[in-house]
Amino acid sequence: MAFLTARLVPSLFTFFINISIVLMVIMMQHPQPNAVYLQQKTKLGTSLPRIHRGRSQKIRCANSQYHHQSISQFPPINQSVAAIIFGDGSESRLYPLTKRRSEGAIPIAANYRLIDAVVSNCINSSISKIYALTQFNSTTLNSHLSRAYSCAGLGTEGFVEVIAAYQSLEDQRWFQGNADAVRRCLWVLEEYPVTEFLILPGHHLYRMDYRELVELHWRSEADITVAVLNAAWDQDPGFGSLKINDENRVVDLKDKSTGNPNCQNTFDCHWFSSMGIYLINRDAMIKLLKESFPGANDFSSEVIRGAISTGMKVQAYPFDGYWEDMRSIGAFYQANMESAKKYNRGFNFFERDSLLYTLPRSLPPSVVTDSVIAESIIGDGCILNRCKITGAVVGMRTRIEDGAVIEDSVIIGSDVYQTDVPRNSGDGKCMSVPIGIGENTRIRKAIVDKNARIGKNVMIVNPDNVREGDREDQGYVIRDGIVVVLRCAVIPDGSIL
Repeated sequence: MAFLTARLVPSLFTFFINISIVLMVIMMQHPQPNAVYLQQKTKLGTSLPRIHRGRSQKIRCANSQYHHQSISQFPPINQSVAAIIFGDGSESRLYPLTKRRSEGAIPIAANYRLIDAVVSNCINSSISKIYALTQFNSTTLNSHLSRAYSCAGLGTEGFVEVIAAYQSLEDQRWFQGNADAVRRCLWVLEEYPVTEFLILPGHHLYRMDYRELVELHWRSEADITVAVLNAAWDQDPGFGSLKINDENRVVDLKDKSTGNPNCQNTFDCHWFSSMGIYLINRDAMIKLLKESFPGANDFSSEVIRGAISTGMKVQAYPFDGYWEDMRSIGAFYQANMESAKKYNRGFNFFERDSLLYTLPRSLPPSVVTDSVIAESIIGDGCILNRCKITGAVVGMRTRIEDGAVIEDSVIIGSDVYQTDVPRNSGDGKCMSVPIGIGENTRIRKAIVDKNARIGKNVMIVNPDNVREGDREDQGYVIRDGIVVVLRCAVIPDGSIL
């Protein structure tokens, strides 16, 4: 028995050793996916744009077209991407609000300006190098941009730098378009060794995490990535319609002059509206602006179209959120009205996880005396005396006197407080009515611009339901059925508008 045991134990030991070696060889030939690989694969799938939802045509994404790389392998976004924001344009659809200011400087939601939304998107997306190119009616905008974001967490290397239109010995012209503006400012934009430039209109209202756009751009190894509306759009935003193939590559562009394709955003074809947002590789942008198309003035109709025609890789990034391009007075009015509603379907100015930055002001809290206020937004430093406000946006330093009724209106506010003012008429008409809204005045469905002087017993209600009207000599116009009282206008006591 002892002899049998002595022979059997070494044999069993040798058998188990051989089995272990065989199993190790099999595992080396067929490795199992490790946790890191699965985590990267899951992260990639969730970071890509969503597949179509509902009946409207949506952009489809195929995971196989992108390299399975972790975002940590790319450089930090605050070092690799700089934003270029256009704060104004020569043709504004928001006149008369743009009579003395650019589109980006228009106040919205009592305390903000339109450009605050775009700059805040950059800051919240860790893009800290921000250039703002301005030209038309830019005094207010330049002042705001230079002071508003110093405490917004831009870091030691971050900045918001205003580049105003200029003339030089080499070029005596003003900027001829957004592409020409970037070309003329390349000597400034090339100061920092960033690898991409994010081109942004400054007067659109939306909330977007640009990091997702940048990640998609990096993964797809595109030269240009264009943000597009991933849903049907009732009006052309004016940046062209893009034809997208099954790999989300842009293969054609039709600008606003040729009109939208009849099959846009249906299952018959893949046409989507551009948002005018472009992420462009540094080298590609310099080549396009300086070499390929040195005379191009517009990004949408000339530069992007040219990039497609020359074979550059242009990808689409779909956006599903709220977006308003402020295409009209009616759109601006509606965006303000939505912000004041209890169930807001528009832009949420109270988003805690994505702050909206603006110019800090040392204004006192608003004073409300025996007033009734419902579903309204009241800005800082207002004085409201025994008035009724329903569904309205009331801007900073607004003074509303006894018995006034404000309904479904936007009161932009004023730059200064004014108290004791002579009420007598005469040559000094501008001093006969104080800044603010007088006693027993009724305002319904109107926009009252800054520093307007509305007298006593005034009715701004559009009694004849006029859709369009020009009364600038009387201090107001009517757009989309909305009465717009001009900046610094004087509306005498007892007037009916």
